[in-house]
Amino acid sequence: MSGFRIGELAKRADVNVETIRYYERRGLLAPPPRSASGYRQYDELDVGRITFIKRAQSLGFTLAEITDLLRLRVDPDGSCGDVEDRARQTLARIEGKVEELARMKVALERLVSACENGRPTSACPIIEGLESVRELTT
Repeated sequence: MSGFRIGELAKRADVNVETIRYYERRGLLAPPPRSASGYRQYDELDVGRITFIKRAQSLGFTLAEITDLLRLRVDPDGSCGDVEDRARQTLARIEGKVEELARMKVALERLVSACENGRPTSACPIIEGLESVRELTT
């Protein structure tokens, strides 16, 4: 049986071995065939699949979304429009996170600017702001 072991796959795909095992547990990577001695045997298709997963993650797709993309990739009835719909949903989620991060930034900037170095921590506006019941990001 040709192929290479999990360590070599990890090296070729630039991930660690535990990432590969995790992807297998999550169903993102099919369990590979095993050699006569019981070692997992991978090939270049596995490298490509992991590269696809890592690139999709770097664009903000979650593993659940990537699973969906991988299904669409081999769906004979799927279309590029289906993939575009998923990408637009991911983009909307990311835009929501960016807005949330901007609100967090403004709130934290307010707290930091209210801070005076010489105050005791019992009068620290950052600590007080974090303990406050009112929402900081409004």
